[in-house]
Formats: sequence, C-alpha cells, structure tokens
Amino acid sequence: MKMFNSVATNEARIDRAGGHDLAANPLDHVNAAVDWLVRAQDATNDGGVSRGYNAAWDPYFGPRGWQASYPETTGYIIPTFFDLGEKLGRPDLRARAIRMADWEIEVQLDSGAVQGGTIGEQDPPRPAVFNTGQVILGWLRAHEETSCEDYLEAARRAGGYLCGMQDDDGDFRAGQSAFARAEYRTYNTRVGWALCQLGKYSGEPEYLRAGIRSIEFGMSQQLPNGWFKNNCLDDPAHPLLHTISYATRGILEAGMLLGREYFVESALKTARALAERQRANGRLAGRFADDWTDAADWDCLTGDAQLGIIWWKLGAHTGQEDLQERARRVCAFLMRSQNRSTTDLGIRGGIKGSFPFDGEYGRYQTLNWATKFFLDVMVLAVDLPAQPGSLKVPNTEQ
Repeated sequence: MKMFNSVATNEARIDRAGGHDLAANPLDHVNAAVDWLVRAQDATNDGGVSRGYNAAWDPYFGPRGWQASYPETTGYIIPTFFDLGEKLGRPDLRARAIRMADWEIEVQLDSGAVQGGTIGEQDPPRPAVFNTGQVILGWLRAHEETSCEDYLEAARRAGGYLCGMQDDDGDFRAGQSAFARAEYRTYNTRVGWALCQLGKYSGEPEYLRAGIRSIEFGMSQQLPNGWFKNNCLDDPAHPLLHTISYATRGILEAGMLLGREYFVESALKTARALAERQRANGRLAGRFADDWTDAADWDCLTGDAQLGIIWWKLGAHTGQEDLQERARRVCAFLMRSQNRSTTDLGIRGGIKGSFPFDGEYGRYQTLNWATKFFLDVMVLAVDLPAQPGSLKVPNTEQ
C-alpha cells in the first residue's frame, strides 16, 4: 500500500522552507484550530474527539483519514471548549464540551477508570492511570459549569480507582497504558494535579493526599539541572518535550493550586533550563538528553505549545516577564506551522505532530492534543480578539 502522497510530502516541504504565512489577525489561527477540533469531534459520530488525522497511510492506524475517538485527550479538551465558548461567544462550543463530558461517562469503565488508547483499539478495553487523570480534569470543569452531579460522581469514581492503584511512595506502578512503556511514568504528575484538583474541589482529603504524594514522587525523579528521569513514552534517555512538559505542568499546577512554592520552584528549574534551549525563531528540539542538549532535529509541536503555557503561567506567577516573551515566540512559530489554506480538511487548521511533518512524533498526522494545547497557549499569550497587527511577532523565518 502506498504510504506517501503529495499532500503529506508537500506539507513537509513547506515546513522545511519555514512554514506558512501568518494571518494579519491571530484570531484567524484560533478559529481555524477550533474548526479543526469541531471536525474531529464530528468525524467520530459518538461525541468523543478523533485522536487525529492521517494525512498519509500509517503503519499502525492504517489508511489516510480520521482516527477513532480518544477518551484521554477528549477529557482535557473539555475545559478548552468551555473557555473558548465564552471567549469567542460561541455557545456551540459549550454544548460540544458537555457532549464530550457525557460521552466520557458513557465509556467510563466499571472500575471508574478510563481506558487506554482509542475506542475499539483494545477488546476488552484496559484501564490506564494517566488517561483517567486527564478525564477527571474535564469532568470537574463540566460540573463547575453545569452543576450536574453526574460529572462529579464520575470524577470521584475515577479518583477512587487512582487512589487504589497508587503505591505508598506516590508512584503508580500498576495500571499503566498498554500504549506506553510502563516503567517510564514521571509524567504522571499530571495525574497528581488532577487528584489535587479533585480533592480541593470536592473537599475530600484522600484525593488531595494522593495527589501530593504523586507530585512529590515526580519531583524525586528530577535532576539538579531540572531534567526528569523515567519520563518518556519510549526513550527515557531522550524524553520528548511533550512528556517533559507534562511532568513540569503537573508540578506547576499543583503548586499554584495548593500554594506550595517549592513545587513551583521545581517547575521553574525545568522551564529555565528549556528557555536556554529555545531558538530565536521560537523552535525547540523534540527530544532532550540529560544535559539538555538537543536529541532530535524536529519539533514536537505539542511540547512546544505545552511549554509555552508553562512559561506564560510561570511568568505571571513569578514576575519573570522574559518567560512570557518566550511564550509569545512559541505562538508565532506555531502559527507558522499551521496550514489554514489546504483543501484537505483533516489538515486545515490542525496542529501537526512534528515540524517538519515527517518528523518522528506523530509522523504525517494532525493531532487533537497538539491542537488543544495550541489553543490554550494562544488564549493565554495573545490578546484575542485582536486587531490586525496587534501581535508583535518575532521573526520565525531564521
């Protein structure tokens, strides 16, 4: 079967030439990404959001086209759609977020867990600790928005599953997704964040205690230079910026939620180390060795967007405004990575796995979580709605 096609290879060629033109108004980039996520939800016909789109035949996911719904990332797209529904004056996005939250209850396992992988990928579906934590974040926001007790009850059931799977030292050695190396799980600090949020929101201290233990275990894996051990889906010696940012964000959010500045300092150590690795055009390597040298010649666009969020939040929290400028630089680069003009609706407006498109991570795929994190950092770092020319965009053509 033919693996490549002109659409996919042409997109990679454009990336190597510097990417796409910036719109005069950054809101055009936001609207294009929102429209992509709307199409991704509609592509599945079940209320969940398609994991992504194959622009070319994929050796795992198969033919070109939309993939099945992905419970893990649908869960954390819920808060993004609530935010954008209000920000953009689009009640349809709020309705879509509620449908996502309802669907997550429909597919929640009897144990309270959320399955790993996409719908239909496993028979029977197997629970996954990380995925469960991400959907808790969505259910809590849905309850906050609607006061529907079904969402809080689903979050509590999920939290009960996580507490039952946690080891005394705060790690989660059991219940790992079959789609990632089970021994490399420092990024479960995002599960810790979800448990802390559940504990604070519900007033139930057992979730809060479990969340703090998870964060502290993750911090125990941090080297003095800010790099994390055992923190990748497949290569812990050269972790993805994606999983580095997962680990850092979990620690940061828990620290800000609980007022624990030593958590924030841990996140700042990593963020500062990565700031030294950002190029003038906003780009970063997709993987890093333990001395923070680049370990890939492509960008993991999800990780870029996630790190932009971290830099922005840390800049606001600590007053270190240079970090927020780095977040703006990330936004400028990500906008250049986005194709808003192609006739292929699976690519148009979405954020790719890698830049160039044929990089290792999500090769020839647009991904729902990359697009979600792009929207999140744009809402934080760019004044929206914006007038043409209002965003000071660094030169990203270098």
